[in-house]
This record gives sequence, structure tokens and C-alpha cells, in this order.
Amino acid sequence: MPDHATSASPAVQIQLDRLWSLSPGADILGLGRVTELLGRIGNPQDRLPPVFHVAGTNGKGSTCAFLRATIEAAGLTAHVYTSPHLVRFNERIRIAGKLIEDDALAALLSEVLDHADGIGASFFEVTTAAAFLAFSRTPADACVIEVGLGGRLDATNVIANPAATGIAQLGVDHQSFLGNTAEEIAGEKAGIAKAGVPLVTMRYPASVAQRVAGVAQAAGTSVSAAGGVWQFSADERNLTYQDAAGSIEAPLPALTGPHQPENLALAIALLRHQHQLTIPLKAYRAAAKAARWPARMQRLGKGPLTTLLPEGSQLWLDGGHNPAAGIAVAAALREIIGDGPRIHLVLGMLANKDPEGLLAPIREFVASLHAVPVPDHDCHAPDDLAAIARAMDIPAFIAPDPAAALAAIVADFTAPATILVLGSLYLAGEVLAENDEAPD
Repeated sequence: MPDHATSASPAVQIQLDRLWSLSPGADILGLGRVTELLGRIGNPQDRLPPVFHVAGTNGKGSTCAFLRATIEAAGLTAHVYTSPHLVRFNERIRIAGKLIEDDALAALLSEVLDHADGIGASFFEVTTAAAFLAFSRTPADACVIEVGLGGRLDATNVIANPAATGIAQLGVDHQSFLGNTAEEIAGEKAGIAKAGVPLVTMRYPASVAQRVAGVAQAAGTSVSAAGGVWQFSADERNLTYQDAAGSIEAPLPALTGPHQPENLALAIALLRHQHQLTIPLKAYRAAAKAARWPARMQRLGKGPLTTLLPEGSQLWLDGGHNPAAGIAVAAALREIIGDGPRIHLVLGMLANKDPEGLLAPIREFVASLHAVPVPDHDCHAPDDLAAIARAMDIPAFIAPDPAAALAAIVADFTAPATILVLGSLYLAGEVLAENDEAPD
């Protein structure tokens, strides 16, 4: 779906405008267009440092954040490609640890677009080609690449020989592209498997694990799944990881939520199952506290939005938008509020997402819901979201934007409040921008 990317840099904006004029403006999966485009610019994907390629329905971004943090804690450098961006388009491309600068980004997009005539490449395909071109020209020790959508036909799936591939939590999402069952979706995600390359995964239900294993076998590799050749456990203070090479004890992640230890464990397993980088044990421990991943159960700091709230209030932000995310958010809320008052929810969701599926796991924690639109995107009408919430016995209201929703919550509930903005990474980006907390 369109990302409606804009930039404060005139030079970057010119290229984004060019991109929209050439792009089909929709997600069209397939490797033909991106392969042709990459060929025209010299196949930079064949000149990258060791690549860690990560797919999944939820948790793949956090896993990438832990990979980057571990690699950097080892004294190495990593290029990182993730999507979508939250505030600035530059967030998608991190070169040797630093967000790409506007001048370099404008030049790269211009170069790629100059070679894109007649291909019909999508927004994501052009962006992917630009990232790979940037990565091929700057030395680094590793590349961390997040799959955009699915895996088998995703534009990132052109890396012939990555150091390792991984699949995080699986669930049902993007059914119009990936299939209607967990098994079909798992098969698409497992399409990143490559011959002779480790495929490291979480533990899945038997039917899902069987589908992943079948795709891996057809590709010429096998699956290293949690609970098998590697294992992990977490208590109130530490995560313990174990495989044939030994065990690692690390502090619990600084990232909020009881699902984050499994993402850290997956990152550790990916690095332990590859043979191109040497990672000291201390790097795994440091990464647990160093990793940051905005808009994933992120508590916002002092800014224009948080100053609207009574002293002692908490404003949280999460871009989760599917049933599996709802389960993870519910577990995080259980930790955050304990036996305290229920939260106030500000919800905005894209039109192709399932509000009931997201809300069902968290409704017991919700005192009120304020529905808002997602700016510049095809989204559920706030009236419709509010009606869905009321049908689930959640008191619901509508607001034109998150700031207005916060003001309404404060007017109705004068005591310190815990508020969560949820439902879309695009909405999360708007909130981060309004609170002056753009990722860096």
C-alpha cells in the first residue's frame, strides 16, 4: 500500500515525487521487476557484506534491532534496511550504523530512478535497490535486512547467499497477498530459505512448523527451531540461551513486553548459527539493554503531547495492528498496569486490518477507546471503529487526531492516566513527530 512518504529535504522530495510518478502505487509482489532494476544498476545485492535476512508477521523489526545492537556491541558495523519508516524516509536505510543523510539519499534515489524507466517498479522495489546500492558502496561488517511483505516474493529476497535467515513470530496478516491460513502464510515467509544457509525460527504449532520445514527442505536447507537445537528461557531478571556451543545469560531486554526476550533469543540464535562473524559473549549481554526499536511498546518522553497529560501519567505507543500483536500488547499491558487502573486507548487502523482481532486480547485492560483516523491512508472510519469497540463492551468515542483524543481523555478523567496509542505504524509515526521524538 502507498507510504505517502514526504521529506523536509527539497532534494529528497523531488526524488520521492519522481518515484510516485513511476510507481504503480500498490504492493505487487514478485522478483522480476526488482531483479531487472538491480541488473541495470550493476547488481549491488551481490556485493554486500554478510547478510542476516529476517521475516515474520510480528517481531522481525525487534529481532533486527537486537541483531544490529549485538553486532555493534562486538565492535563491528552493520548496514540496516527496515520498513516502513515512522517519521523520516531516511529511517529505512542505515549505513554503517548511521541513518542515511539527505544528500546521499537524494542522489541514490535519483540514480536508481534514472534506470527504472519501463519496469514499473514499486515504491518498495526502488527503495530496496537504493539501499542495496548504498550498502555495496560503503564498507561494513554485516547487513541486517528486514523482509517487507511475506518473503518468497518480497523484493529483498534477491540475496543469493546470506549468512543466515530467520523467521520471527508467525500469524495471520496480509491475507490478500500471502494466503488465508497460518500454514499458507508460513510457507510464504519460509520462502527466504536458501540452499546451505541456516534457517533459524521460533517454535510454531506442528502444522506450521511442518510447512516451514517442507519449504526449507525444497530450498536445500533445514530448520533450526527454538525448542530443538537451541532453547531459551526467561525469569524476572535474565534470559538464558543454550545451544550445542554452550549457554549465554543476558539481562532482560530494555524493550518493553514479555515477547521481547524471544526476539532477543532469535537474534542470538541467528548469530550463533552463522560462521562469518565472530561475536564475543559480552556483546549478547550488552545488546539486551542497548537495542531500541521505536513504536513497539515505547513509553514517550517529555514533549508536546505528553505535556497535555496530568502529572504522573504515562503515554505509550505501539504500531501493532493484527491479532498476534494484540496478544503481545495484552501481555505487555499486564506488566505495565498490574492491578492498577485500566488504560485509555487511542486507536487508528488501516482499512485492511482486523479491529476485532486486535482488540479481543486487550479489551479487559481498556477503560475507554478514542478512535482516530490514520492521516493520508485508507483507514477504518473512526465511527466504525467506535461501533466495533462498543459491541465489545468498550466505552468508545471519536476524535479527529491523537492530540484531540488526549485532550478528551484528560477532560473526562482528571487523575493521572495510562494511555496507549495503537493500531498502525503510520499513526505511530504521526505521534512521534508530534511529540518531537523522531527516530535517529
